[in-house]
Amino acid sequence: MVQELVIAIVAAVSAGALYTAAAAKVVKQYERGVVLRLGRLRNDVRGPGFTMVLPGIERLRKVNMQIVTMPVPAQDGITRDNVTVRVDAVIYFKVVDAASAVIQVEDYRFAVSQMAQTSLRSIIGKSDLDDLLSNREKLNQGLELMIDSPAVGWGVQIDRVEIKDVSLPETMKRSMARQAEADRERRARVINADAELQASKKLAEAAKEMSSQPAALQLRLLQTVVAVAAEKNSTLVLPFPVELLRFLERAQQPVQQQPVQQQPVQQPVQQQVAPPQTGQPQRPAQGQRAAQAQRPAQAQPRPGPRPPQTSSGASAPAPSPPPVPAPPNAVPARPSRPKPLARH
Repeated sequence: MVQELVIAIVAAVSAGALYTAAAAKVVKQYERGVVLRLGRLRNDVRGPGFTMVLPGIERLRKVNMQIVTMPVPAQDGITRDNVTVRVDAVIYFKVVDAASAVIQVEDYRFAVSQMAQTSLRSIIGKSDLDDLLSNREKLNQGLELMIDSPAVGWGVQIDRVEIKDVSLPETMKRSMARQAEADRERRARVINADAELQASKKLAEAAKEMSSQPAALQLRLLQTVVAVAAEKNSTLVLPFPVELLRFLERAQQPVQQQPVQQQPVQQPVQQQVAPPQTGQPQRPAQGQRAAQAQRPAQAQPRPGPRPPQTSSGASAPAPSPPPVPAPPNAVPARPSRPKPLARH
């Protein structure tokens, strides 16, 4: 009798222990417990800590309340300006109502993922390529609004949506690179032209100041020479000073303005040949005979007009004819020596 009582007590304790183990539940700090009693939702949501449920009657479902980071698979689409792109994104969300996340949707994670993919394809078709590349903040806000609208009824709150990467075809990348290069070249030319304009204005002001003081130009020239001479491997060519050229030009102006005086024409002087000392006739040298033989007959003087008479009736002396130049190959005549007289 006593033995049967002991066995019954042990069996009751064991059954109680098993029941307690089956009914005891622990909810973590970042979780909330949704209790369903006989398939009906209980209004109270179990908080973190130790809780008890009726085994076989009640069922506890734990819902994670942390922020979930979910990548959105890359989606292929065509933008509004007919460019094929491939865009992927990332979404951050969390559950704010555990009961709605369990009751309203079968799997809220899968539902949010599918909604994000659909919204991403829709936002690609409504946007231009330039917006996808440069104005992503506005697209992120629109994508977040599109996903958050149905997710509110699921007890899910969308914290942030970010477009992560935009993949373009290689041809489009090359075209965009050429466009960017042309734009940068245009801006470089505009900046260069603006710099030239400013420099020309400053140079005009400097030239106006230097024109009043010519020595300033010489000082500037010397400064340039000093700057160029700093390089040891260069050849320095010193230009001629401009002021010195102007000085020489001013010095030559009075000389050019004076009238040129006519110089008197010198009459050729006729050389007189002294007669020989002896009474014997002088024979012409061999060179003179050759020159006389070569002289044409026209070279002999012709009788000219009569000389004009003066008021007294005497005729003026006739001008002496100009000397006939000797030929270039003629040998000058040597004076002949007188022959000695024969002695008897």
